[in-house]
Formats: sequence, structure tokens, C-alpha cells
Amino acid sequence: MTASAALIQERPLRHPDAASSQMMTRRGWWLVVANFVFPGSAQALAGNRRLGKFGLGATLVMWVLVIVGIVGALFWRTTLLTIVLGDVSVLGLFTISSPVLFLLGLLSIGYLILWVILTIDTLRLVRLVKTGPIARFGIAMLSIVLLVVSGSLTTGAASRIFSLHGGLSSIFQASAPVAPPSDGYYNILLLGADSGKGRDSMRFDSISVVSVNADTGRVIITGIPRDLEGFPFSKNSPMRKYYPDLHTGHGDPTCGWTAAINQLNTELDVCRDGAKIYPDAAKQGSTPGVEATKDAAEGLLGIDIPYYAFIDMAGFASLVDALGGVDITVTERLPEGGGPRYPGEPVAKWATGWIEKGPQHMDGQTAQWYARSRKTTSDWDRMKRQRQLQEAILKQFTPATVLSRFQEIMAAGEHLVKTDIPKPMLSAFAELALKAKDHKVTTIELTPANNVDQVTPDIGLVHDLVHKALHPPSPSTGKG
Repeated sequence: MTASAALIQERPLRHPDAASSQMMTRRGWWLVVANFVFPGSAQALAGNRRLGKFGLGATLVMWVLVIVGIVGALFWRTTLLTIVLGDVSVLGLFTISSPVLFLLGLLSIGYLILWVILTIDTLRLVRLVKTGPIARFGIAMLSIVLLVVSGSLTTGAASRIFSLHGGLSSIFQASAPVAPPSDGYYNILLLGADSGKGRDSMRFDSISVVSVNADTGRVIITGIPRDLEGFPFSKNSPMRKYYPDLHTGHGDPTCGWTAAINQLNTELDVCRDGAKIYPDAAKQGSTPGVEATKDAAEGLLGIDIPYYAFIDMAGFASLVDALGGVDITVTERLPEGGGPRYPGEPVAKWATGWIEKGPQHMDGQTAQWYARSRKTTSDWDRMKRQRQLQEAILKQFTPATVLSRFQEIMAAGEHLVKTDIPKPMLSAFAELALKAKDHKVTTIELTPANNVDQVTPDIGLVHDLVHKALHPPSPSTGKG
């Protein structure tokens, strides 16, 4: 037996019998599949060993990162999210936003380029002209299909990573301090309004406080009517200088405001020197009007509220569409449209459409009208519908939905949300969001249905309502 024959017999992948189309065909299939399953293995077996070692090393690193990510997601979610989403300060001079996340995106792109190079090189090693006539087409097509599959997977992963990085950088720009839970809860003021052009002094159409239990993830949403009056500010609020007892209105025709809580944004942004009253608001990613509303909600509810999130109702529809719609059971027929143009105009004249009774899967536009409609009902009914939508949206934030519609959700979020929640809090909130799925959302509406007067509310009664909801009696002790 000659030396070349021995090599062919011992190492048929590296030293094949090129005269045997059967061997070359079998070898071709093996190399293409090996390159897909473990990129770099084809070169290690039959080509440039240095390139093969590099490809195998890169593949091993990617698999280790994937495995670490899976294990971390199962057992150390908070730590993993803190590492991946965390910012890095450079000598205290500037901050790099989520460098680990950005690096993972670059690694994904780099690995995709390497995979393409390895696939092209694998086809060169196969030597298609030496394979069987039918196999040539099959091997080439399999290589293309596997390259498209691998490219789609890697491109999808990289695209999601960069979308997340961009979305986080856009939404979470605040430098507000990290606040510990207060009395066992993280409390966030949730505001909704149209922030369209020319509406700098907008009034908040929807005001609520979301309280998340720091241990269990249980969520309580307290709805505050936008026209509610007679509220105090929190003890340390700078607004106490102007209102030591309760908030009142102002009748100046050049710049007037009522005593309603949703007038605070106008009062602070237009009628008073809000930047002087709340000098740190802009630096912390907030506004004087938001800070005043936050202080008012604290005084009204008797809880600490360190953060806010503003939802632009004009962009609300895009989030609902990004989630694939929401399921709502409508209890009464509701009109769509801006309302009557003159007193007493029949609904049929101004309604642009109708939301019919019964179970519905709503798209963004329908959900937006469902949250806004009040011309044929009342503010109390509208508050209930808004809370119903909030719960429906929370239910849609499942891992499967987020993964499958990730880019749409992040794109909607960038144009929808403003907040002063600092990025270091995201890992804790993400962990609590998963726990929240095990609990039903509790809602409190500060309306006459709960004996809350809208002009002179009993603040002690409101505090008691909130405390009982946040700290329900224990089944064993009967105490909250």
C-alpha cells in the first residue's frame, strides 16, 4: 500500500480519493453538516487547521455565553440582568450605556461574518465538481439553506440586542438616585396624556400609582381622578410653601388654574417658576409639573413615590399593536370620535365609529378610543376602562410575546415612555415582573363608589384604603 493510499484510508476527510464520486459525495454531506452544527469543524477536519481552531474557539465561546445566559436566566436572573444592562462609569467623567449588551451585539455580528466565511470555505473544501451529478445540486442547496438559517438566527439575535440597547439608552436616561422599597413596595406614578406639538402645558388625562410588592411582585394600582381636589402635598414637598394645608385654585385670567390635581402641570410649567421650585427635576429626568404631581399623590395616598412613568396616549396605540393587540370584554357600546361640536349634538352626528359590546381583540386604535371615550359615560367609567387596559397589557407581556415581537415593542417604547426610573432598577423590576404573573392585579379607585368625595376628600379614609390594599390582613393573624 502506498503512502497516499494509506492517508486516504486513515484520513478520508482530509485526504479523500478524488477519483471516487461516491466518497466525495459522502464527504461533502459530512462537511456541510459539520460546519452547520459546529462551525470550524470542517476546516479542522479537512482544511486550514488555524482557521478551524479559530472557528471552533469562537463557536465554543458563543455556546458558553448561551449556556451561561440560560443558566443565569433560570437561577440568577437579577445578577445576570445587572451585568448585562448595567452602565459603566469611566473615571467619573462619563458613563458608557450598557457596554456588555453592546459588546454582545458586536460579538453576534462578528460571529455571523465568521460563519459566512467558514461556510464559503467549506464549499471550497467539498470540491463539488468531484461529487455525484445530483449530489452537487443537493449539497450546494443544503449549504445555502443552512447559511440562511444560521444567518437569520444570528442576525435576529444581534438585531434584538441592538434594539434593546438603543431602547434602554433612549428611555432610561435619568440620573435619579436608586430608591429602596418603601414599606415593602416600589411605588411608581403612572401618567397619561397627549404630548403633541404645542401642548407643553398639557393636563394629565390619566393619573394612577402602581405599587409593586418588593418580595412577591404583587401589583396594586390606585386610580386618582384627574379632577380630584382638596389634596395635601407630602411633608417635604417645596409646594408646602404655597399650600401648607390643601391645594387650591387660582383665578388670575392671565394664568389661572383650578384646584384639580391634573392642573399642577400647567401651574408649575407655565404659571410659576417650576425650575426654581424643583431645581433638580431636569437633571433627574423629570419635570417640575411631574414632581409636583408626585408630591401631591404622596400626600393624598400617604406613601412614598420616588419614580414616575409618562405614557404618551398619542403613541399608546403603537404599543398595543406591537403586543399584537389586547383582549377586552366591553360592557357597553362606546362611540369613537372627539365629541359633539355644539351642545346637544346627537352622538350619531359626531361618532366616527363604535366599539361594540362583548369580547373583543382590540388593535391599538380601538384600545386608544376605549381608554379615551367619556362623552356618553363618565370619568369614573373611563378610569375603570383604563385600569382594564393596563391589566390586559400587563398580561400580554409574556416571554413568548416579548421575544417574538421584541423589536416592535422596543420601537414603540422609545416613542411612548418617559421616566425617571434609573437603569440600575431594571434588573429588580424585571424579576418582580415575572413574579407578578402569579398574582391578580388589585385596583383601588378614589371615586364616590369608595366614598371619596372629589372636592373635599377624607384624606384619612384614602390613607386607610391604600394601606388595607397594600397590607391585606394575614389569613393566620387577621392583621395587615
